[in-house]
Amino acid sequence: MMLATFSSLVADYWKDVLEILVLAIGIYYAYLGLRGTRGLRVLTGLAVLVLGLALLSQLFGLEVISWLLRSLSAIVVLALVIIFQPELRRMLAQLGSHRLFATPQQKRETVGIITATAFELSNKHLGAIIAIERTTDIQSQIESGVELDAILSPEIVLSIFHPKTPLHDGGLIVRGDRIASAGCIFPVSQRADLDRNLGLRHRATIGLSEESDAVIVCVSEETGIVSLCFRGRLERDFTPESLRRRLAELLLANDEGDLHTQPRGETAVAGPGDPALGSHQKEPDRRPRDLAT
Repeated sequence: MMLATFSSLVADYWKDVLEILVLAIGIYYAYLGLRGTRGLRVLTGLAVLVLGLALLSQLFGLEVISWLLRSLSAIVVLALVIIFQPELRRMLAQLGSHRLFATPQQKRETVGIITATAFELSNKHLGAIIAIERTTDIQSQIESGVELDAILSPEIVLSIFHPKTPLHDGGLIVRGDRIASAGCIFPVSQRADLDRNLGLRHRATIGLSEESDAVIVCVSEETGIVSLCFRGRLERDFTPESLRRRLAELLLANDEGDLHTQPRGETAVAGPGDPALGSHQKEPDRRPRDLAT
């Protein structure tokens, strides 16, 4: 009897449940896209105004206000599209550039470009931090810099990190196969077990990796050493081939188990809970100044 009643309810109301589910998902992702932006405050204020007027018109029978709200609904929707055009464009761009929609060829090209760019920066002794967004949204870091939405290329990255350009001091964020933003401010790691010789650039690299699953490539301005940080672990002394292989493991992996592999022959700064490099062990054949940015 209960099973028959449940089946009847499902048959009668499954469309309503589906509509509610689709609307809830849409509202949730719209909130995620607008979170932390000026557009969310504007939308919140507009929603409060409209709901307040609708409530007053229902409570006190204000027919003129009710008629205005009904008549202007189509115009309000058009006005919202115009007002929130930058936010809507950004959300659609994020959807289109999401790693789920990226082809394997695009991902491999991104790995190759970042590898080549990192060692061009290293050869010129240009300091840099390049963060590649994965599944964790780092929109707040993107908005802390200058949003570009530019094609990822060595020439653009080299020009950004040239010492005489205004964006060279911050980090660069890659989303999909495009440069999302440059001159970004990354959180600095406050871990007490890090080597004291690590500079601010490396600490910012570790800090972002502790708060997200982004893959961050760091190039030392002083020594030209190329490092990679993932989930709080700083791996160093890469060659072009080993960096390309490591980026491929992290960005092209099909299962979570591949993401914890340690590159053979590389030195890593320990993650939280591990012995810190420089605190409990000595780094072989390297002067302390090599750890500075």
